[in-house]
Amino acid sequence: MLVALFILLQISFSIHIYSLVLYVLRRENKYLKGFINTTITNILLAGSITVLAIVNPEIVTKINFTFLIWIMTGLIMFIMLFIKISIATAIYKRSKDPQHFHYNFFGKKVLHGTVVKFEEILIFFFTMPFFLFCGAYFIARLINLLLYKHL
Repeated sequence: MLVALFILLQISFSIHIYSLVLYVLRRENKYLKGFINTTITNILLAGSITVLAIVNPEIVTKINFTFLIWIMTGLIMFIMLFIKISIATAIYKRSKDPQHFHYNFFGKKVLHGTVVKFEEILIFFFTMPFFLFCGAYFIARLINLLLYKHL
């Protein structure tokens, strides 16, 4: 039960970060609402995990933390990958919009600086270490699981 709550907390936290990133990029109220809703969910899940651990501490000793961390790093890796894909597709769509480019004297397409937003650059590079560290751990554990059949 506690492992399921930990995994739900990690999923909720990942959606929380994703909603924050999308709100910063797009400034739409639906992402702000998602951010607020996941904040409440995170508080409730963390509170229930804390109460369960205080009431029944022996269930904490039975948790396979290696497996739990492996699942969490996999979720973080996929969320960061999804964020990078979202940023790349937004940039690609803007590069096709005639408002963001012109043709030079030789007929070559010249992109304007408005194709890429400053926030997108920051988010892309800020999420890079999380993607690399979590992805490396997740892939290494996955290869270990496939080759040696244990975590």
